Amino acid sequence: MELLAPAGNLDKLKWAAIYGADAVYFGAEFGSLRNFAGNFSLDDIEAGLKFLHDRGKKGYVTLNIYPFTDEFPKLLELVRQLDDLGADAFIAADLGVIAALNRMKLNASIHISTQASTTNAPAVLAYGDLGASRVNLARELSYEQIQEIQKDVGEKVETEVFVHGAVCFSYSGRCAISDYLTGHQANRGECKQPCRWNFALVEEKRPGEAMPYFEDERGSYFFNSRELALFDYVPRLQEAGVSSIKIEGRMKSIHYIASTVSFYRRIIDGWQVESKEAMELLAKVPNRGYSQGFMKGGIDQDDYQHDESRSHAEAVFVGNVLDVQQDGRAVLEVRNKIHAGEMLEVLRPDGSLAAYTMPEILTSSKGQVLEFANNSQFLVLEDELPPYALLRRVKS
Repeated sequence: MELLAPAGNLDKLKWAAIYGADAVYFGAEFGSLRNFAGNFSLDDIEAGLKFLHDRGKKGYVTLNIYPFTDEFPKLLELVRQLDDLGADAFIAADLGVIAALNRMKLNASIHISTQASTTNAPAVLAYGDLGASRVNLARELSYEQIQEIQKDVGEKVETEVFVHGAVCFSYSGRCAISDYLTGHQANRGECKQPCRWNFALVEEKRPGEAMPYFEDERGSYFFNSRELALFDYVPRLQEAGVSSIKIEGRMKSIHYIASTVSFYRRIIDGWQVESKEAMELLAKVPNRGYSQGFMKGGIDQDDYQHDESRSHAEAVFVGNVLDVQQDGRAVLEVRNKIHAGEMLEVLRPDGSLAAYTMPEILTSSKGQVLEFANNSQFLVLEDELPPYALLRRVKS
């Protein structure tokens, strides 16, 4: 089963690949539903695809916007350019885009986006008839419903399931709240995530008198869904015949990408982890609490938390190894303040963890001696740390 990871820019693509993704999905500067993710220029896409292909991995480009008629020429010109660069698949949702891609006889495959809200086998097969080789199944399905789909679809069309990451308040991302409150269109890649905002209740005959919906000093969060964490279901999804499991998060940090990708890589490879240990590991990444969503057969009240919206984490990402020199010293990029002599946790690309104690005297690449390191400074560590290793401060 394929592990499909997100990337909001070229740097994140490399982290996803190094930490175990079989394929990475990302957006160009036009046509993607993540306008604020950074996204890729054509030069970035060419470099990213080469990086992936050199390592036997694949790159999928998101074209899941719902375009207006006058945007089609621009979109199809982009498709030709991306196909020539070697994109392995295009992820689309709009019926007109899907039909156009099929007519173009591309080298790349066609994948159906979660935005299509596919919930049944006839729809999967219909997309197959339109030229799609893979369909992302809607998050609203239970495991039993996915099993039923797999029995009817078999190997005719590949299926893909989101197993981790943020969940929209609305049905598979089809939300109008952002449009209504901010003028930014969710299905044009501009969502401002008002479902994470703090709301209060106002009674019709008492305008201006805000009443708390939930008694808490921090406020009320009507639409604040927890995030998916379906690690318990990965072996069962693989047994059912699902071709790919997908992680959400093109706008997330390299800390998030490295931690989640390596975590699910190990599970696919046979690592059996207890739920408590898994939650402790995932809690080190900023999150809004975790849930199994609809996969267990329905949504519980606990899947929405009204008392908290801000992300929290049990660890702070403080740095990563950029390179290892010939003499074995690792060059560290500092992302947060690091103190001399403190103990940090190291996450390696294979998902293993280790403790590392910083030297009492920190030496930068320019030879200066520092008591601590601020953001963007580089240190040369007198120790062997692998390239792309990630360092974090675990909260006590």
